[in-house]
Amino acid sequence: MIPELIDIKSIWNVLPEGVYESTLEEIEQRFAYNPKRKQLFEGFKKGVDSLRRAGCRTVFLNGSFVTSKPTPGDFDACWEPLGVDEKKLAPVLLDFSDKRRKQKETYGGEFFPSTAHAGGSRTFVDYFQTDKYTGKRKGIICIRLL
Repeated sequence: MIPELIDIKSIWNVLPEGVYESTLEEIEQRFAYNPKRKQLFEGFKKGVDSLRRAGCRTVFLNGSFVTSKPTPGDFDACWEPLGVDEKKLAPVLLDFSDKRRKQKETYGGEFFPSTAHAGGSRTFVDYFQTDKYTGKRKGIICIRLL
């Protein structure tokens, strides 16, 4: 279940600290409530479908899409690479060139392997749990695919 957003004195309200398991249906009901958010959600689902076909079991959703920002510019996601057959994965999901331009054009957001490092020694799944404006811990959403 996705908890209510909280105020941590950041730009937008965020999920409370933690990792919250959810379904795509719950995410759609909660966060796809206007045309831009619906567009982003459709792109997110498209990327998740590609990951699922390649054997991905877990995706984490982050970014302004899971905040109170009325019109987010994109979403940020990371995926568990264990069990993923890269030969079955859409090549764009492994293209991080030009600030992930092709991913943003294809999906409306970015997908990173959860075990990759996000500047420094932290993995993306850990990095996503820190608010970039305040440095405080915040929550992310976990979707189990298989």
